[in-house]
Amino acid sequence: MNDTKWISMWGNAMSVAEHHPESYAKDLTLRYPVYAPFSGNQLRFTFDNYCGKEAVTVTKATVALSAADLTERIPLSCPLAPHTVCPITFSGKSGTTLAPGKSVVSDAIPFPVTAGETLCVSIYFADFTAMQSSVLITGPLSKGYFSFGDVTAADELPLDTTKATNWFYFLSNIDIMTDADCHALICYGDSITAQAWPDYLTLRLRDEGLSHTSVIRRAASGTRVLRQYDCITYDSYGLKGTNRFHHEIPTAGADIIIIQQGINDIIHPVGVENNPFRPMSDLPTAGELIDGLKWYIEEAKKLDMQVYLGTLLPIEGWRTYAPFREELRAAVNEWMRTTTDADGCIDFDAALRGAENPLAFRDGFDSGDHLHPSNTAYCEMARCVPKELLR
Repeated sequence: MNDTKWISMWGNAMSVAEHHPESYAKDLTLRYPVYAPFSGNQLRFTFDNYCGKEAVTVTKATVALSAADLTERIPLSCPLAPHTVCPITFSGKSGTTLAPGKSVVSDAIPFPVTAGETLCVSIYFADFTAMQSSVLITGPLSKGYFSFGDVTAADELPLDTTKATNWFYFLSNIDIMTDADCHALICYGDSITAQAWPDYLTLRLRDEGLSHTSVIRRAASGTRVLRQYDCITYDSYGLKGTNRFHHEIPTAGADIIIIQQGINDIIHPVGVENNPFRPMSDLPTAGELIDGLKWYIEEAKKLDMQVYLGTLLPIEGWRTYAPFREELRAAVNEWMRTTTDADGCIDFDAALRGAENPLAFRDGFDSGDHLHPSNTAYCEMARCVPKELLR
């Protein structure tokens, strides 16, 4: 590894956790197992309070090799390989404070990693902590745990005080010092991308022996290109594009982005007579939504990224479905398929829609809500990504 550089090996968006009366935590450890797509010899970690309104103190954090394989099964104890725990430091100190809206990058940690290994990042909060900056993600590689007390160095989490979670708090990125010919591919979007297809893309890379690409997920459920909710009823639906993109997209080693977003702009507005927070004035025209996507493209190009657009998936049967929404989706998809502004289009819609009824999912491809794909369909989305993007 004579020619090396920092590349992001794992990452998520940072969004707004749902408000609950009990949304403060104290004396709590989070543990997140992470799949390593690359080999390397150093790590650095980004802890992010972008959506928090109060300062957050990380008392202690560690990284270790896992004694289990994330691509198979991680037990509730989330065991560590013995004698591999390494402290994560911040300017030489064991902890750090994240100001509201700010992030902190750790010191570079000497830590040998072999591609295919599972790492575990453990984070301890001693004092009352507003658990606000977070993102909900799911998929075969997206698992987390929390446990009471400081168990950052424990070989196993205690079963009676540990629970699984799909909320990822504060940890937004892990960079690895690795071969310079590796790169990161960003999957950007809403709940469809916050769910399983980026994980299945990582597994596809492993299965096909494509060892120079990491998949970085920047996605948050409920997010829209053009609007966001500024009320606690819906603030967990996240930030609009102009408040997300510049924070999420600059990523070490990233040179390709796949953007699959826009469906929430179409399906959310229902009129104030039905919901005071969801006026029909939020509904964009096709031109307005396309302009929002063009802005994404322009901003990504400033970072020297290739940009691929993912078409919007079928929605017939969704609870707010209406012909005018279908017309809007079709117009945006037609633009994606024909525009020369982006480097290409990945036609997820064509891959997942029914042959006899193209307005709905193919048999077996609907999760049941007529909006989100099934796991089988998410696997198909991962297969749709052109191989030339995956070195």
